Order: sequence, then structure tokens, then C-alpha cells
Amino acid sequence: MVRGRVRGGVKVGRAVKAEGGKWFSTPAFLECDAMRKVRILFVCMGNICRSPSAEGVMRKLIDEAGLQEFIEIDSAGTSDYHIGAAPDSRSQEAALRRGYDLAALRARQVSDDDFRNFDFLVAMDKSNLTLLQRRCPPSLQGKLHLMMQYAERSGAVEVPDPYYEGAHGFEMVLDYLEDACSGLLRQLRAGKGE
Repeated sequence: MVRGRVRGGVKVGRAVKAEGGKWFSTPAFLECDAMRKVRILFVCMGNICRSPSAEGVMRKLIDEAGLQEFIEIDSAGTSDYHIGAAPDSRSQEAALRRGYDLAALRARQVSDDDFRNFDFLVAMDKSNLTLLQRRCPPSLQGKLHLMMQYAERSGAVEVPDPYYEGAHGFEMVLDYLEDACSGLLRQLRAGKGE
């Protein structure tokens, strides 16, 4: 069930009844013409460790907030090394221990269309951000961001690649992603997102 609000002829937000009968208000930022979804693409090198983990973390946060109809997420890699592969088994195991199921995800490479189709392309580290900046049309560069710019607790600048690390590396990645994804969602709900 939805209750709309109109101020000066412009819809500024909605009250949405989520599962369990609880009402919450969606931010005006998440509402635009024809209720177009905000689209976020998480990006790392191979799309088998960090970016699918970010997708899993963010998906759970969006589901828990009841915002599936407002936010769409995906993940991709800057390289073509692992196209079609499932996330690394160590990423899947670490994620599953925290309640994130990555099993259905498959790696893909960032496409030129992604720069037009997504509102945010969120890179896990500076090297992948640089690769995105080289490919992205100048008029769309404002869509490119670093994941950790949304972190609220960690002082880290990048999400480190855990591929050559032990189990601790995959746990640390999830710690960083839980922090940054929560911060990103809070900023989206507050209408800031940048």
C-alpha cells in the first residue's frame, strides 16, 4: 500500500507499508519521473571477490529497508578474466557466514552502456576507479565514486583485494563493505548520494 504526498504539484516522497505492517517514508531523492529506480554498479577488477560481496551486502540492506522498488544494484569487473564465473568460493563462504548469499551471481565486465545506464559506478579501489575514468565519457564522470568514501567508521580509502590473502582478508572486506554500504544507503535516503 502506498500513500503519496504532493507539495506544490510535485511528489516529494511516499509513505510505503512494508512487510509486517510498518509504514516508512521514502526519500524524495529515490523518487523521480515515472518512479525510475536509482541504479548502482559496484566495480572491482575481476568481479569475483569485492564487487559481488558489495552487491550481496547492499542487496540485503535494501531488502531489509523495503527499498527494492527504488534501488537496483549490480556488479561488474574492469577486466574480462572471470566472465561467467561464480564469486570466489572464499568470498561466498565469508559472505554466507554473515547472511549474504552470493551463489547466483556471475561475473561480467563493465560495458560502455553501464556509464549511461547506472547512476553510480562505485569502484573498490583507486586503480579500478582510474580504469573507469579512462573509459567513461567526460559528461558522465560525476557518476564515478570510491566505495570507501561512504564509510562512516573505517578510515580506509580502498577496499583491499583479498584474492591472495587468507580468510582474514575476506572478513576484512566484508567489514569495510558493511560500513560503506550502510553509509551509501543512508546518504541515498537523505538525498545526498555524492
